[in-house]
Order: sequence, then structure tokens, then C-alpha cells
Amino acid sequence: MRLSRIVPTLLLVGRVLSAQPATTAPVTAPAAASYSLTESMIPMRDGARLYTRILAPTNAAGPLPMLFVRTPYGVDGNTAASVNARWGFMARDIARDGYVFVFQDIRGKFKSEGQFVMQRPPRVNRADPKAIDESTDAYDSIEWLLKNVPNNNVRVGMTGVSYDGWTTAMAMLDPHPALKAASPQASPADMWKGDDFHHNGAFRLSYGFEYATMMETGKDVKQFNMDAFDTYEWYLKLGSLKTVNEKYLKGSIPTWNDFAQHPNFDAFWQRQAMAGYLDKVTVPALHVAGWWDQEDFYGPVTIYRELEQHDRENKNFLVVGPWNHGGWMGGEGASLGPIQFGQPTARFFRDSIMAPFFARHLHPEQRDVAGWTLPEALVFEAGSNVWKRYDTWPPKTAVSPRSLYMREGGALAWEPPTATAPAYDAYVSDPAKPVPYRQRPVQMTYGPGSTWRTWLTEDQRFVHNRPDVLSWELPTLTDDLTIAGDLSVTLHAATSGTDADYVVKLIDVYPDTGMKELRMNGYQFMVANDVFRARFRKDPAKPVPLTPNVPEAITIDLHTQAYTFKKGHRVMIQVQSTWFPLIDRNPQTFVPNIFEAKPSDFRAATQRIYRSQGMASKIVLPVVTGIRP
Repeated sequence: MRLSRIVPTLLLVGRVLSAQPATTAPVTAPAAASYSLTESMIPMRDGARLYTRILAPTNAAGPLPMLFVRTPYGVDGNTAASVNARWGFMARDIARDGYVFVFQDIRGKFKSEGQFVMQRPPRVNRADPKAIDESTDAYDSIEWLLKNVPNNNVRVGMTGVSYDGWTTAMAMLDPHPALKAASPQASPADMWKGDDFHHNGAFRLSYGFEYATMMETGKDVKQFNMDAFDTYEWYLKLGSLKTVNEKYLKGSIPTWNDFAQHPNFDAFWQRQAMAGYLDKVTVPALHVAGWWDQEDFYGPVTIYRELEQHDRENKNFLVVGPWNHGGWMGGEGASLGPIQFGQPTARFFRDSIMAPFFARHLHPEQRDVAGWTLPEALVFEAGSNVWKRYDTWPPKTAVSPRSLYMREGGALAWEPPTATAPAYDAYVSDPAKPVPYRQRPVQMTYGPGSTWRTWLTEDQRFVHNRPDVLSWELPTLTDDLTIAGDLSVTLHAATSGTDADYVVKLIDVYPDTGMKELRMNGYQFMVANDVFRARFRKDPAKPVPLTPNVPEAITIDLHTQAYTFKKGHRVMIQVQSTWFPLIDRNPQTFVPNIFEAKPSDFRAATQRIYRSQGMASKIVLPVVTGIRP
């Protein structure tokens, strides 16, 4: 692309700039380029060979950089036609600058040799010349490519979404000197605290089971054969998780065995977590996340933040847009489910952020073209539907944390409760009748007709006013309410059982009338959410039971968000204790390992959420005080 094709709102003006909705000039599709395909088995330091497809332009005028993707999902579909496609990883938004594209099956998957290990942790003995991990495999591959790909300019970039984003992040730990730019996108960072397999210790059952069986049944990718269309019913009939190995897997899926044997944040999960390894910024990095990423929102923001502590040369950048998992790499991005953003946010990212980022670092001749700049953090503020630039994320200026309190009568208020005696709202949570996390039927995660990709935008009225879901609501807003930064919830909660989960949702309630689209009248849009398994309230590595009917303060991280609740809308908080089958059922009777729970351990329990002076349950919002769209 031409670097001059950058929208004016991306020029840095001042400390924080409220950009207008981004627009890009129409992009004329370049003529289909011609590529030569080379297939190679690249040797690693331990002798394993990794299958690699190399697509090189046949009409290059001079040496070109390489863009490298390492994936467990198979690379045979990467052809000259896919590079010339309208959308996709290495599609024409990126290709027009001129690259040799390299795609590789990671160790043990598809045509590559060696053993596949899910989220293989970094090697322990870095002095061992034969020790391997994803970082060494990336290093060895780049070393081979530099020597064997003709007409390369000795510059390599890496990128990828999800698992491919994680292999990119891993390559940054001990990077090859030729790795000059990396964009880990939606990369998981911690599979116990906040990414695919757990959130705050609560096991993500449907995703964990279906992904593990898909990835570890063979060298290819193959879905588990469920005998029910509505997986809500299938997982409910499963009963205790003990039955998974007893009835179906027979110990054949290593990752499921890891789930069952490591329910706590022990050394197994700690070694996998990236935070302990992110101690230096080695290459310019563009971290990408989607506000409504149904798989890995925690990861990219966490990786950015960890690296930012060590960024001395302004190499570490964050982009967050109104996307689901990988939604920025395909389509226009003008909407997600029924939520409209009024502009092509995904096309804007590919054409005006990702393409110039790689061009600047991999094409030295374009390094200073057109005055292109990238802010420290570029985030899309949904609701007002504007891009905003910040010199730090979360913002440190013009934002004030303000508490919204859960009050009597289902009300939210800026004023704390006045009741001096214990006051609470209560519901009965029954593991036999769990609250579904999306509207039924709940299809397989990646099954035909599945709404998995957009479930975070579903109208929450399908559970509103259930007897096991509590709601508190702020009166109709008379002015816009904008938030930017970190959110947290403190629940003063008690249970009649000895263990509990707490799911909290921050919801934008649309006006009851006057919306252009009828179904959006009164729509309950989930802006932020998460779940917390209360047994881990004191120590994630050492679960302890709750004392029946004794309230405790439990703080739940709702991560980070940039959003405007518009005038005429309402703010709602919902609390529940099941979210099935996304989250496994907590027996609500404390057992050392829920994977070993007996049917008799699953019992209904009364949950109380307190709202008195001494026990004021609340959400803390980062309210923007000095910035207007």
C-alpha cells in the first residue's frame, strides 16, 4: 500500500485525541500478483523437520522481506489465490507492499514432524543446545529461511491470531536478529487466569473439551462427534466431569488429563503463563485485541501491559477494536452481531494500521514515508463509535474512578447504601438447572450454525428476570456516560453452600422505544463480563471453602473497556452463579477437585448479595471526565 493513504485522524495531536469516525479512501484492488510456491521441510536443532510453504512474488524488483506465520491449524490452504484474496491474514491489504509469505505447520501438526504439545511452555534449560520450544523453532526456521529463500532483504516479520498469535509472542522471547517486527494478535497469555481454558479458575467446559478433542485426536484438526445438537443438554447429561474419561476419552487426550489433574493455579499453569517471561521488549510489537473476543481478550492486553513495563524505546503498541476473535482480519468490521459501529473498523485496521506497521519496519525505504505515526494505544470507543489515541493504557489523565452501588429495589446509584442493618438480594442457584450462557440451542463451538462467534453481543433479555439472575439498573441517562480504563466489581456475597461461582455482567440497556431497528428497542448489550470461582478468593493455588451464610468481599476483575453509554440508555449490572456450558457447574459443595465431584456433591444453594453500609456491593467505573467524542 501507499503510506500516504493514512486517515488524517491518525496524526498525533496532543496528549489524547478524540478522533472522528475513521474513514479510508476507496482501495483499488491491485492486479492479482503471481507467486511461486516452494515446499520445504525445515530442520530444527533437535532433528525434527517442520513443513513450510513459501510464496514468493515472481516479479519482485528487488529483495523483499518475509512475513511468517506459524500455526497448528494446517497451511495447505495458503496459496497464491489466498494471498490475492480480498480478506485474510496475508491478503491484499498487506500484500501490496511486497512480501515473501511463509506459512509453517508447528511441531507435531499436519505435515510437520515431532510431538505436538498444547501451549508448549518455554524450555527450562536454555543452555542445552538441543532443548526446544516454540521460540527455538521460530529461530531455527528464520535462520534457514534467510539462507535458502532467494532475494530476501534479511528482514522478517511475524504475525498471527490466537494460537498463531501465541507462537508469534513466543518468538519474541529469544528472537532471531532478523525478526524486525511482530504483531501477536489475540494471543493467550494465561490459560488459567483469563484465556481459553479458565477464567479466574472457573473451567471453560464447552470450549476446553471441544478444543482439546479437536486438536489432540490426531495430527489434523477433527471435531468431537456429539450426539446432540443442543450441547447444553449434552453437557448437563454428562453429570460429573469424572464421566468424560470414564465414558468418552479413556485418558487419550493429554490436555483434558491436564485439566483434570491441575484444577488449581499450580506449577503446571504457572510455567505456561507468559507473564514470567515477558521481561524485555526485543522487537517492535503491535498487540491487537477485540473488545468482544469470545476466546482471548485477556491475553493480548496482558502481554502488552507486561512488556510495557520494560519498553524503553517506544516499541510496544496496543490496538483494541470492536471485534470478536480475529474479526479485524476479515470483513469490513462495521458491525458485530446486531451492534453497529458506523464505519469499516476491520478494513481500517488492516489498511491503515497493520500494513504500514509492517511496511515501516520491514521495508527500510518506506520507514519515514508520509509521517505515519502509531500511538501508544489506539482504541475504538463503541457507543460513540470513534477511534481514540492515548499515550498510555489504561489512561492516567482525564479519567476518574467512580463507584456505582447496588441498591434496594433493583436500583443502581452513585450514592452508597444507607441501610445500617444487613440488607441483601438473594437467589437460589441450582446446578441441575444452570443459566445458559447463550440462547438455546447451544450448538457446538465450531459446529454448523453456531452463534459462538457473536454470543457476547447477544441480547441478555433471554435471562433477565430469571429467578436465579439478579439485576440492578441506573435510571435513564440524561447525558452520555463514557468510560475508559479498568473495571472491577466488589461483591459482598454469602452462600448457604461451601463454594460458589459469581458471574457479573455490565450491560448497556437501549431505549425502550425509538430505535431504527425494532429488535434493538430495550436491547441489553453486554459491554463487559467475567466469572470468579470463590474457592480461589484467597489464593489461586490453594482453594479454600466458604463458610456457609457468612458474607465475604469478593473482587472480580472485569478487565478494561472504552465505551459510551449514550443519553437515553440505562446501565445495568447482572449477577448469577451459573453460565452453562461455557463454565462447568460448581457443585456448590466444596470438594478438593471439581473434576472428581460425585453427583451427590451438586446441591442447590442460596446466594446473597449484600447492599448495606458496611457491605456495599459495587462496580467501579473509569469515568471519563475531560474528553468528549
